[in-house]
Amino acid sequence: MCVFSINFLTFHYIPNLKILAEKSALNHMSHNLKKFLLKSAIVLAVIHFAYFIYGYFKFAGIKEINIYTEFYRFKFYDDVSISHFFITCLFLLTILILLIRNHTKQKYSAKNLLTIGAALLAIVLLSLTFFISYSFGLNAKLRQELPEKKFNADKTLLNVLNPFLYPGSAYNSETLFNVTNILYPKPYPVVEVRDTVFYDLTNKDYFSLQTAYYSIDTLKMLTSDYEKLKGATSSASDFFGFDQKEILKRIITKTVRKDSTEIIYRGSEVNPQYDDNICIFLENKMLISPIEDQNVPKQQRQNAIQRYRLLYKLNKDSLLQSFKKLDTLFKRYKIESSINPTALTQDVFRFRDKDQQELNQIRNNFDRNALIEKIKILNRLFYQPSYFHSSIRMIFFIVLFSTWLFGFIIFVSVNLLRKPKQLEVNELK
Repeated sequence: MCVFSINFLTFHYIPNLKILAEKSALNHMSHNLKKFLLKSAIVLAVIHFAYFIYGYFKFAGIKEINIYTEFYRFKFYDDVSISHFFITCLFLLTILILLIRNHTKQKYSAKNLLTIGAALLAIVLLSLTFFISYSFGLNAKLRQELPEKKFNADKTLLNVLNPFLYPGSAYNSETLFNVTNILYPKPYPVVEVRDTVFYDLTNKDYFSLQTAYYSIDTLKMLTSDYEKLKGATSSASDFFGFDQKEILKRIITKTVRKDSTEIIYRGSEVNPQYDDNICIFLENKMLISPIEDQNVPKQQRQNAIQRYRLLYKLNKDSLLQSFKKLDTLFKRYKIESSINPTALTQDVFRFRDKDQQELNQIRNNFDRNALIEKIKILNRLFYQPSYFHSSIRMIFFIVLFSTWLFGFIIFVSVNLLRKPKQLEVNELK
């Protein structure tokens, strides 16, 4: 009876236990495979870090930035691309060999194969993106050499001093230098109004154009009060200083927001030609480069206020120090310049005092186009970095998926054709 029981257990339970063990092995990846994938990821992280460090020390500095500068794109012929190609090929080939040699003796379920496939896709992706870590290294060194706060301070300095930095012939341009561009002090800004005056109403050939400037004033009031004021001629005349008909003529814009009305209108007449508190350098509000994410009109006004202070409120040394900072900036950015801060300061104050006939002789020679181009490039590197260049995206994804698919098909094929480790042991027995 005892012998019968043992035989029964041997022939009925032990095979069932073997089947359960095989099913359990099928549903779980081996510990060794998980450890292998983890080690592969660690090696990749080390290589990425090495490329980051290489990019960090390879950055040549803002002096060497030019129109062709970008963080990086795979160029197929430089040291980064060549090393990237060989390291990637060697690493992926090693991974595939070790994977087939050591981890195909166990049968895997469809779910596990999908998990392994996803892990291999991640490994291939990381193996093909060392150049992006190189780009991060370049960016890190750029931002260390030129922090965004310092870059914004440089742009502010350039924007404030911009009207002093045009070539002499540009000061004759009414587009660049015009009274309507003055933003400070009061009563500026002004609006220009041109009227045609006919000397003989019967002969339209005899006429002249007259230009007048008016301050731009703003009035906010309740809409109901505005309607009453508009309807009462005497009240409107007392409030605005001119009659009702002239009020409607002078309104530039009228904005109604719920129960309030904002009116922007032409105020009192201004005579810039007789104003000793303005000069041609205030007649320009252009920015060489606005600061990112800040209101442009607000920046223009702040720059105009600072420019006015340098010209009329502060002593000459303040403007001189600003030009010295500008000279230092040109050297840091490697901009060709022959500006002498002392001489330029003297010229500015001479031309400020209405001696503008010889503005073309202002001593502010520098490579303006190179400066503007470099600022544009830096703006792109700061705010529109292209770590993954559009010219290589299609090739990159083709290489990524074809490499992964090739390796994964080989792994699955070998895994299906190769006998499980347990069967090999049984056959040997």
